[in-house]
Amino acid sequence: MLGLWKTWKALEAKGIMGINRRNADYVLKYNKRNLYPIVDDKIITKERAIAAGIDVPKMYGVIETEKGIDKLREIIGDRPDFVIKPAQGAGGDGILVIADRFEDRYRTVSGKIISHEEIEHQISSILTGLYSLGGHRDRALIEYRVTPDPIFKSISYEGVPDIRIIVLKGYPVMAMLRLPTRQSGGKANLHQGAIGVGVDLATGVTLRGTWLNSKITKHPDTTNSVDGVQLPNWNGFMKLSAGCYELCGLGYIGVDMVLDQEKGPLILELNARPGLNIQIANDCGLTHRAHAVEARLVELAKKGITETPEERVRFAQELFGHVPKAEI
Repeated sequence: MLGLWKTWKALEAKGIMGINRRNADYVLKYNKRNLYPIVDDKIITKERAIAAGIDVPKMYGVIETEKGIDKLREIIGDRPDFVIKPAQGAGGDGILVIADRFEDRYRTVSGKIISHEEIEHQISSILTGLYSLGGHRDRALIEYRVTPDPIFKSISYEGVPDIRIIVLKGYPVMAMLRLPTRQSGGKANLHQGAIGVGVDLATGVTLRGTWLNSKITKHPDTTNSVDGVQLPNWNGFMKLSAGCYELCGLGYIGVDMVLDQEKGPLILELNARPGLNIQIANDCGLTHRAHAVEARLVELAKKGITETPEERVRFAQELFGHVPKAEI
């Protein structure tokens, strides 16, 4: 018992946030239940982002009923690639990524050849709520397939890497690059075997990585180093994430974004209950950073000041960046 107590005290001193603290002090405190549909439903998130002028992968169509599946051929037309997602899915489950066509069939991102009927069956499963939060009936979203920026070619296996930034009241507090692996099936989901790599908020340079809850420095499939990589357009990602506070109204969120080689930074989805493995990837706790933001908000409230997304980004980079303030 003494050993466990010492371990707990050491984690607490480092500012490591546990799930109970996350839920009680941040999710329940800052996220109003009536706003959850905005982030839990990818279609609603996308529609609000488009209305706000925020870049997202283009939506080709939505299928809401079994009868609506008949419109699939019309929705995809002659497009060689596209993505099908459950609107209320979580953890990457139920997502089907079509990378190309092969005669009258389709080739998935992993190289598997499937028929049109198999795609229809997948959509039918989505509609029944097989992949949705709570098992409720769902809708299927058909959208643009992101083509990753070439910078990720040496440190990712198939799929599309994404960037998650934890945002508290509009202030980015921690960032992570998620890299697909063979084990994750080309998906950027940590619980399926993807790699999480910490990112310096000030510069956008990758730090260390975590894979299956172990610290790593190289990608298990490419064997290339995952640290020291400069992510392009980093300030663009930071401003996008900060602006999502105004977009959804939730005070504690995970903003998931991708870097398309043609369209640049795009928002994929928002998460009202972001996981905590990001702390392992950054070798840093969330609690101290969250407290610093809350102290900042108290200070500004006394002065009657509300900061813009750009000002919030500047504050976060200066306080939480791994480089000295003078070098930012």
